[in-house]
Amino acid sequence: MVAIVDYGVGNLFSLQSSFAAIGAEVTVTAQKEILEQANCIILPGVGAFEDAAKKLRGSGLDKTLKELAAKGKPLMGICLGMQLLFERSYEYGCHEGLGLLKGSVRPIRDVIPSDYKIPHIGWNGLIFKKGSPLLKYTQEGDCVYFVHSFYAADCDASVIATAEYGAELTAAVADGNVLGCQFHPEKSGDVGLKILKAFVEMGEKL
Repeated sequence: MVAIVDYGVGNLFSLQSSFAAIGAEVTVTAQKEILEQANCIILPGVGAFEDAAKKLRGSGLDKTLKELAAKGKPLMGICLGMQLLFERSYEYGCHEGLGLLKGSVRPIRDVIPSDYKIPHIGWNGLIFKKGSPLLKYTQEGDCVYFVHSFYAADCDASVIATAEYGAELTAAVADGNVLGCQFHPEKSGDVGLKILKAFVEMGEKL
């Protein structure tokens, strides 16, 4: 079973539908007991980092996710959910993340040409940096869908793929059982479904 963390941030219906499309059992929950029973966990998120981090801490789900990740349960963040996995974000201030991955979240404006639009919205090809089970069904150059104004930086050790938008921006990360996609697999057609399938299989092997 795949558990999607429900903490009041993110479009959960499209994620549910994507997992259903690949035949995976999926549930949306904020309950620790159900998260513990799941084979793997998805941390979604859209919106502001500070608000999302406060909601996770306020519900106690931050501690639950850290505990389960430490036990080896596959945990994947998507978009803002990926950014929350890092140590901190410099999105309108400095805010503490979950600290499951080393690195920080910074404005893409600092690294892309001034004539590039923000947010970065659209389809971009993946540039592979290292092998990962998450990309087992994906080919380098496959296009995925992005919507973001901030990116994961100072995280070379965990970067498995980047995408070019005036600069190479972190697209996907992995460190053991903790993974993340800056793009939206649930909005990335067949390529995204293959990535979700690979993630589900990681949980089934435990």
